[in-house]
Amino acid sequence: MADWTTISSLATAGGTLALAAATYTAVRSSNRSARIAERSVQINMRPVLVSSRFEDPPDKIGWIDNHWARVPGAGAHAEVADGNIYLAMSLRNVGSGIAVLQGWHPALDWNPGGSHAELDQFRRQGRDLFVAAGGLGFWQGAVHDSGNELHSSLTAAIQERRRFAIELLYSDHEGGQRTISLFSVTPRDVPDDPEQWLCSVARHWSIDRPDPR
Repeated sequence: MADWTTISSLATAGGTLALAAATYTAVRSSNRSARIAERSVQINMRPVLVSSRFEDPPDKIGWIDNHWARVPGAGAHAEVADGNIYLAMSLRNVGSGIAVLQGWHPALDWNPGGSHAELDQFRRQGRDLFVAAGGLGFWQGAVHDSGNELHSSLTAAIQERRRFAIELLYSDHEGGQRTISLFSVTPRDVPDDPEQWLCSVARHWSIDRPDPR
């Protein structure tokens, strides 16, 4: 004779197990959907900075001490004046989100195959600089302390017209998705402007998410 109590208990246990499996599958699918949605939001907020194009309009850039420079499309500015070093680059944001520039680091030895500087080595921007998604903008920096090694090394590179590099640290408008982009600053001798410099992007590093490499 069948033990209906045992059969009922087994049926209940089987139903509970099936419900647990269905719940696990649903939760897993929901988590996957949430991750996909979060990634889509991040992509829509992600900035990617590159050098601007030759046909882009120039920028007139001013520093706090009333020094001014005109930087053409795809151009850079590197000048030593009154013991101060003034640097700037014309940029384009090819990403989907606003780029907020956080800091910069000079790399005097051009090595695009190397690694970026440690975050605590970056010099903080003196003011907020933004580059709109799909738009044009600029970066600027200055070195005023003539007594440090960076000042003398940069001065020599500029006066001798030698290529150097600038690493830019930037984020989205909420401070996330930090990225470091390596830019080459190269002298360009043209008849109408023998002091002209060019900038071009060489590499990007992701700080707050897995690097694609």
